[in-house]
Amino acid sequence: MELKVWVDGIQRVVCGVTEATTCQEVVIALAQAIGRTGRYTLVEKWRDTERHLAPHESPVASLNTWGQYAGDVQLILLRTGPSLTERPPSEGPPLRGPERGLHRQKFLHLSCNVDLTY
Repeated sequence: MELKVWVDGIQRVVCGVTEATTCQEVVIALAQAIGRTGRYTLVEKWRDTERHLAPHESPVASLNTWGQYAGDVQLILLRTGPSLTERPPSEGPPLRGPERGLHRQKFLHLSCNVDLTY
């Protein structure tokens, strides 16, 4: 299945999505595809209602719950903050080495608010 997600005002398509695909997997695929680091989350928007999807949640299953309104629901990739290695110049150089990897793993497994550092 193809999942349509809005990224910076542009609709992107994520291919190969199934009901077993998690929000976290979609977030990682999109952020890596656009070549950006940072913290991201998937937001489900219908009219004036927005809901942040949980990391383990299936975006496909979530859309299916909307029934006839599913076509009116937008999924939006929202950048919620800088990556752990992006710091203001006054704070010194970015983290390097094993510590950085541990933080990255923590975010990838615990939240759809994912830190995508390469």
